[in-house]
Amino acid sequence: MLSKLDVYLNGKFLPLAEAKISVLDRGFLFADGVYEVIPAYGGKLFRLQQHLDRLNSSLAAIRMEPVMSDSQWADVLNKLVEPHAQSDQSVYVQVTRGSGSSRDHQLPDDYTPTTFAMCQTIATNSLDSIAKGIHAITLDDIRWDWCHIKSVALLGNILLKQQASDQHCTEAILLRDGFATEGSASNLFIVSNEQLITPPKSHNLLPGITRDLVLELAIKDGVRCIEQEISEQQLFDADEIWLTSSTKEIMPVIELNRQAVGNGQPGKLWEKISTRYSQFKTQLRNQQHD
Repeated sequence: MLSKLDVYLNGKFLPLAEAKISVLDRGFLFADGVYEVIPAYGGKLFRLQQHLDRLNSSLAAIRMEPVMSDSQWADVLNKLVEPHAQSDQSVYVQVTRGSGSSRDHQLPDDYTPTTFAMCQTIATNSLDSIAKGIHAITLDDIRWDWCHIKSVALLGNILLKQQASDQHCTEAILLRDGFATEGSASNLFIVSNEQLITPPKSHNLLPGITRDLVLELAIKDGVRCIEQEISEQQLFDADEIWLTSSTKEIMPVIELNRQAVGNGQPGKLWEKISTRYSQFKTQLRNQQHD
């Protein structure tokens, strides 16, 4: 069995302290790489295939081939989470274009990718706090135009999230050309007249795995759902606002720009879908490994 401190790096499992890369790695020099974050509940990876599909889509978008087959990834990641089966985990996966002999903007014709993965515990007390509702602000989206790529170049997201933190808010909801697209580290939903609305997938936002599951659960439960652009005014007029991510799950926004959303409490539809999401996690925990 692996140690809880073991990570995966370029074909080997080794202690975190021994995991090292070259200072010429293009991920370090240029943020030339992509990543994924995959929750694991009770040692069971959450929607692994969808995460791997998105990883390979991001790699293709930056002109890289898949670094492993889906079955190879499954073997690696299951080995990583096995020692942590008693707690919920966030599995981080990163692939960069590797290192060369010099710093050069030109994409190398020949390269050996750097492939890395590790686990860290999802704090349940954080999720309990989120369930009481979060505060958010709106900010202009300062990021690049290819937000559908899960790039390791996250400085724009970090600066936006820090602006939210500076105002004692959990998240920033981003505005682009008069429309709300997503959070700095989350996807966006609003509830208006008992209809669940989320922006359609495009280059303006990340195609979230949790986002897709929330839609599936809501549709299955008979909720009217639509994917359409959300204007800034629609956002402010919403009965409920949610933000979703793999590790924060479904966050009810109870205050936006210091104004209450709805009655200032998590909404009834959020409570309903959050319960369905918890049930989905329980079913995943109870599944037997193949």
